[in-house]
Amino acid sequence: MTPVTTARPEAVSSQGAILCLLNGAAHSDGAEKQRGSVAEAFAKHAHNVRIEMPPSCDAIEDCARQAVRDGAKLVIAGGGDGTMNAVANALAGSDTTLGVLPMGTLNHFAKDLGIPLDIEDAVANALDGRVRAVDVAEVNGRVFINNSSIGLYPQIVREREALQKRGHSKWMAFAEAMVEVVHRSSAIHVRIKTPARSTKTRTDFVFMGNNEYELAAPRIGGRVRMDGGQLWVCNVPHTGRFRAIGVALRALLAVEKPKAPLVFSARELSIETKRSFLDVAADGEVFRLQTPLLYRSRPRALRVMVPVAPAD
Repeated sequence: MTPVTTARPEAVSSQGAILCLLNGAAHSDGAEKQRGSVAEAFAKHAHNVRIEMPPSCDAIEDCARQAVRDGAKLVIAGGGDGTMNAVANALAGSDTTLGVLPMGTLNHFAKDLGIPLDIEDAVANALDGRVRAVDVAEVNGRVFINNSSIGLYPQIVREREALQKRGHSKWMAFAEAMVEVVHRSSAIHVRIKTPARSTKTRTDFVFMGNNEYELAAPRIGGRVRMDGGQLWVCNVPHTGRFRAIGVALRALLAVEKPKAPLVFSARELSIETKRSFLDVAADGEVFRLQTPLLYRSRPRALRVMVPVAPAD
């Protein structure tokens, strides 16, 4: 059974107002409506909560870092996995606890922790749940809570963002971006090094998960453990333009389960290449990072409010 630290809301919120950060990047009526819904949910609880809507993930991270410096016991974040990533970068390694309001499209982090997706229930959990220490991982010092990758996916995200700026819907842009990137992409020559092995490969895609991902129903794409202290690495060697997508689909449909050295676990690793910089995806956001890429697990570095009774 996973050990947890219990905390009453009074202990978490004893120092002034609790800070709630909502992703206000859209500056839209929808964002203001979300703020109103969250404020109504908080009003049902006897807590002093200050709601702010920073205009970007960078601004959200800055606000969260200031809260840590100010000695905040709890910072509640409302948004998708990108928002949770920004706040986790500020809170990891500190005594400040993260409260999660899943308000994004996929909400992988919240789902893997059993956090309710309904906003009122999520607010109640953030205020009255229990504190659990979970792992984060990092690449070149940048924290991620779900996964990171190089190769096809960061290119697809870059292309999708460009299409969205031209007015395409998110999912239509993603589909168009995938076709375009797969058509023109080239493989990357890398060396993946861990304390136990060194592999030189020409790859289309390398995926690093913060703990092991499930590749079979009913938990495809989910994680059973969030405190295993391991990076879960999946490497897809280049074998043809559309082969990488085929391999990924067969794995997700449980037709073919990858084996080592294509899939393995490690506490830390490096990815070396002749390129000075690589586009790296981390929790759906893309960063241009200097090589070599240095990955490591940070066991139980993030405190998160989770349900008192684990979800079935």
